[in-house]
Amino acid sequence: MPELLLELFSEEIPARLQRRAAEDLKKAVTDALVEKGLVYESAGAFATPRRLALTVTGLPAASPDTREERKGPKVGAPQQAIDGFLRAAGLSSIDQAKVQSDEKKGDFYVAVIEKKGAPAIEILQDILPATVKSFPWGKPMRWGAGRLEWVRPLRAIAATFGPEGEEPDVIEFEMGAVTSGNTTYGHRFMAPDAIKVRRFDDYVQSLEKARVVLDIDRRKQIIKTDAEQLAFAQGLELIVDEGLLEEVAGLVEWPVVMMGSFDEAFLKVPEEAIIATIRANQKCFCLRDSSTGKLANKFILTSNLIAEDDGKTIVAGNERVIRARLSDAKFFYETDLETPLADNLPKLEDVVFHAKLGTQAERVARIEKLAAEIAPLVGADVEDARRAAKLSKADLPTGMVGEFPELQGLMGRYYALAQSEKPQVATAIEEHYKPLGPSDRVPTEPVSIAVALADKLDILTGFWSIDEKPTGSKDPYALRRAALGVIRLIVDNRLRLPLGRFVSDPDLLSFFHDRLKVSLRDSGARHDLVDAVISSDSDDILQVVARVNALGSLLAAEDGKALLAGYKRAANILTAEEKKDGRVYADPIDAARLSTPEEKSLATAIEQARTAVTARLENDDYAGAIAVLASLRTPVDAFFEAVLVNDPDAAIRANRLNLLASLRDTMHLVADFGKVAG
Repeated sequence: MPELLLELFSEEIPARLQRRAAEDLKKAVTDALVEKGLVYESAGAFATPRRLALTVTGLPAASPDTREERKGPKVGAPQQAIDGFLRAAGLSSIDQAKVQSDEKKGDFYVAVIEKKGAPAIEILQDILPATVKSFPWGKPMRWGAGRLEWVRPLRAIAATFGPEGEEPDVIEFEMGAVTSGNTTYGHRFMAPDAIKVRRFDDYVQSLEKARVVLDIDRRKQIIKTDAEQLAFAQGLELIVDEGLLEEVAGLVEWPVVMMGSFDEAFLKVPEEAIIATIRANQKCFCLRDSSTGKLANKFILTSNLIAEDDGKTIVAGNERVIRARLSDAKFFYETDLETPLADNLPKLEDVVFHAKLGTQAERVARIEKLAAEIAPLVGADVEDARRAAKLSKADLPTGMVGEFPELQGLMGRYYALAQSEKPQVATAIEEHYKPLGPSDRVPTEPVSIAVALADKLDILTGFWSIDEKPTGSKDPYALRRAALGVIRLIVDNRLRLPLGRFVSDPDLLSFFHDRLKVSLRDSGARHDLVDAVISSDSDDILQVVARVNALGSLLAAEDGKALLAGYKRAANILTAEEKKDGRVYADPIDAARLSTPEEKSLATAIEQARTAVTARLENDDYAGAIAVLASLRTPVDAFFEAVLVNDPDAAIRANRLNLLASLRDTMHLVADFGKVAG
């Protein structure tokens, strides 16, 4: 079957946009093909710095014929309705419609619309230019006198279509000054000549000969493998950086990996600063000594060409730039060390955190107060928590953090240790930002926990107080991340921390509940179980998690499943009878009216269970309370097998309904089983 090959050849596409752009191209074209009735077998999209490419295989030569019946107005309807029907159906006269009869609605018009299929190449001539014109670049540009917008100047378009074994046709269209054809170009420097392309397979092979690796994942693998081999040969290990690897693979079409070095004297600078400097300025990878684990004074660079001098000039140029940048980093570090962190605090008075929430200095004061309140609850020394909170933002005015904002907190720890602050205080300065995401480490030191919680709770309560809350997908202040951070700090460290003590806004507490549901769902818990155990005033995160886990264990067992079924049956009966009787059944059980052994047994079991469940919940033994409920399975099953709830005797019936209400209310002491699916 025919195959489509499309390549959009341009000036360099920013690395961060390439992978998404390739997927956008595939989606736009394949969606349009399917909409036109051209069903395909497979599609693949690719990107290099200078091209987006798409292949779609198994396309039919033409779209199928279609036949559609479109229902119209009744016979005798107003002319206005008939005219609208004719326009929509593409008919020139009502005589072209047929009349159908309906026993209830009478006669009405029906238009039979038949469309002949079109050759696929004609459909592609419409689809491809429309795709290019409407491509979702964030910030496209125009160049020259043309009106076409693209991320960078578009230089050529290759578009072919045809079956295997035959010379494919060119899909002819124009985009500004660029006319489609069957020509592409190789590597800008090593093979810049034009290349005639036919089908995807020979296109890829031709590009390889012209020093272009089309697949970004293959370029990544080449860079990683060659870098690891170079490092291994010198007793070093590559510091793998997935984000940098993705970026570098988007900067080169023919990756050539080399190694450079820098002066060992720079290793006195914190390694994170060295890595950040080399990464940010030269897009190079750092290395560690395999035997010691310490940072080595060497780096890996990736060139986009095979140099005549084996890359000596390229390596020397990178070394020269890195030397200059590391000199700057060393200067920042040594200069920052000369100023005690505490001396930076007055500078925070001039840094606005938020127009409605004051300066960074005011924020630090709030964090300090909160950390002191939280410290005893998490086993932290109050004065250490105060000190760490006070210095938590003191590295923001430093030269190193000014140059590399991603090092905030980390540089604070280095400076604090160098200035003889307590180790736990220094650690808390670094860790109070954590966790920054689901894969980030959660602090475990008590002082770090206290300051991290204080920092996040201040952000949340502050923005809630000025009504700046997340809406839809918008969360400019990362409040969802902050709430999840609080939850992870509490859960991972097994903390019994009453959030209600620090969160007075019910809406904010509800926001925590929503984030907790997300967190538990991501860890495999059922969302309905979270709904069952959580209430509007639940402020003990660890307790909620424990209850969800215990409830999940109960319902995974046969006793739990049977008990849930019995609960649902009891609840359904109560709901129906209360609605019918216009009353709520909640009266005490009349023991004298319990006439069968099964209802007597159930009444006794419920009474014993209520007492035991209440006692266990008071002792915070939720798992024990769940186990007590499990014991109700047998008497509940026996009751429903032997007892008719709606007894002809009204008093006996009412008593049995009160018995079911007692069962329901006892189970609700543990969880709202009505919210449990199943």
